[in-house]
Amino acid sequence: MRFGLQIPNFNADPPAGLFDGVVEMATAAEETGFDSVWVMDHFYQLPPLGGPDAPMLDSYTLLGALAARTTRVKLGTLVTGVTYRNPALLAKIVTTLDVISQGRAVLGLGAAWYEAEHEGLGFDFPPAGERLDRLEEALQICRLMFGGDAASFDGVFYQIHDARNVPPPIQAGGPPILVGGGGEKRTLRLVAQYADMCNITGDAAMIAHKVEVLRGHCKDVGRDPSEVTVSRLATLVLTASAQETADTKALLRQATGEEPTGSNVGTPDELAGQIEELAAAGVDYFIFNVPTGTPDTVRRVGTELVSRFAD
Repeated sequence: MRFGLQIPNFNADPPAGLFDGVVEMATAAEETGFDSVWVMDHFYQLPPLGGPDAPMLDSYTLLGALAARTTRVKLGTLVTGVTYRNPALLAKIVTTLDVISQGRAVLGLGAAWYEAEHEGLGFDFPPAGERLDRLEEALQICRLMFGGDAASFDGVFYQIHDARNVPPPIQAGGPPILVGGGGEKRTLRLVAQYADMCNITGDAAMIAHKVEVLRGHCKDVGRDPSEVTVSRLATLVLTASAQETADTKALLRQATGEEPTGSNVGTPDELAGQIEELAAAGVDYFIFNVPTGTPDTVRRVGTELVSRFAD
């Protein structure tokens, strides 16, 4: 069982200290047993975290800088929208990250969804079906370019001809590919066909259902389901008592109007129980963000929770 930290927001006062704060979060995770550090690949901040007027850093510039400030954690986006970059260019960017980090890059890729930033920055935002078609072609192109030989691909949306990717990735076969999303007809089938990891959300019952669907797709394409790592992204709130846990969940219900199934709230003991339940449902890899937390919060999560599940 492994754990990752997603860093979702970039606030600092003064702004000149912003990057140092991100480094503190990443190194706190690395020092306390987290396996990976992730950032969102967005150009506008998400509405719940402040929207377009809130600070947001370019993901791959940031990951390259974090590669130089860390030594062990894997680094990736959760996830890159397929509409943002030509897939051959994306393969080159992630290969460069793999070289800089000495083999710690992960390619996270999804069909994209944040229409406001597409409109604001001039990216095309085709219908969902076309975005998924583009995702399938992009996954194939990235696999080809990670392979080390000159690659050619003639798709409906993307074409490459004897494309070179020199130097090649450090990792044999290229960085692992994670596909974000739980769509049962297309997305999870693309995971079965092309990916090493998938990232899904929800409670234990939802996860168990999605994992069963994924296994069915793996069977259909002749793949061993154990070859695909199932990750789950959730917001984590570390509390000091059962009463604080109950109060925090009540606040989340009041704010959202629904049960906080996309969050894990609790004391270390309560969180450990939640993790065990989710692991039984099929989660191999837990990725948490702590939007209101500090590096000290991350260290507490590492020492009081992640360490419990260390091999």
